[in-house]
Amino acid sequence: MFRYTTAGESHGKGLVGIIEGMPSGLPITSEYINKQLKRRQQGYGRGGRMKIESDSVDIISGVRGGVTTGSPISFLIHNKDYENWQEVMDADEIVKGLKEVKRPRPGHADLPGAIKFNHLDMRNILERASARETAARVAVGAFCRKLLEYFNIYIYSQVLSIGEVSTLPKIVNKENYQMFCDEIETSIVRCADKECEKKMVECIDKAKNAGESLGGSFEIGVIGVPVGLGSHVSWENRLDSQLAALIMGIPAIKSVEIGEGIENSKSLGSYVHDEIFYNDTTGLYRKTNRSGGIEGGISNGETINIKAYMKPIPTLYKPLTSVNISNWKEEKADIERSDICAVPAASIVGEAMLAFGITKAYIDKFGGDSIVEVEKNYYNYKDYMKKVWKWEKI
Repeated sequence: MFRYTTAGESHGKGLVGIIEGMPSGLPITSEYINKQLKRRQQGYGRGGRMKIESDSVDIISGVRGGVTTGSPISFLIHNKDYENWQEVMDADEIVKGLKEVKRPRPGHADLPGAIKFNHLDMRNILERASARETAARVAVGAFCRKLLEYFNIYIYSQVLSIGEVSTLPKIVNKENYQMFCDEIETSIVRCADKECEKKMVECIDKAKNAGESLGGSFEIGVIGVPVGLGSHVSWENRLDSQLAALIMGIPAIKSVEIGEGIENSKSLGSYVHDEIFYNDTTGLYRKTNRSGGIEGGISNGETINIKAYMKPIPTLYKPLTSVNISNWKEEKADIERSDICAVPAASIVGEAMLAFGITKAYIDKFGGDSIVEVEKNYYNYKDYMKKVWKWEKI
């Protein structure tokens, strides 16, 4: 079974990740993973924490000589800020009352988590609920991304809106993929629309000056996915349900759309469904991709694209009304150091989660304990698919 888990707190010693089921023989380096971690830390609107941390991965097991071994992969991302928080976060002894959290932030896990786990100090909740944990997910996603690239499958993302400023997604395909990535990486908000980028920056500045936070939306996509990942036979094997769960699991994501799901709900079926064509040159093909590359829970060979919608971050520098659980009086919520807008960073986490979901479905489909075995199964399937699909177009 291909799976991952993470552990660690925002201001603890570090974040730990474990990946099980990764085939042996996959080339991977710390430098490749660190590049993805750096992408997560960028983006206009990030907070002061990004000036302290410079995330890098310390691979503990499962990789030897730059190649996966087939055993569980484990890694650690150290929190440099821990040296400033040791009195608060030490596992053996802490300074009682120091930086305790008694006034929950509306919109955060503080209050329901404290009730659920019977904590009087809500720091026990917010430290794990913090989006800092997503650094470990990005590292996990880097391993998955490397496997997908081995089979010519590529991930991308783009920010579509911040606050009330929005733009349409740029169409990404095999031909323009690298050019698109080069362009999007130069944008401080990861938006392909330069005019819209300026307005987004202005919107973030305005929110910062007002003590506010901002949400927005982004698209993530994957190019080169073969037909047949996922299944229609049960709800848990549907590719769309698996991917939606992974994206919804990112902190502050409140809505997920696959393909043109929202617009499709308003239209007639004759407009919504992607017609199927055939010729001897390209084999089966589509002229549209409103389904987002998934039909009946199964990948159909088109680009898989998903839109995610992120709420504003709950920490406000002009905090909302809350209740102090020490005296049950209404007071302003506690303030933790936070971003103004983390939509660009969230799009990188979205890439990582999409990479994990596609990799899991890929390994479920093609199986194997080593890359050699997976590759053999992949090419056997490729030969079969040539009967109905010109694989080269993927």
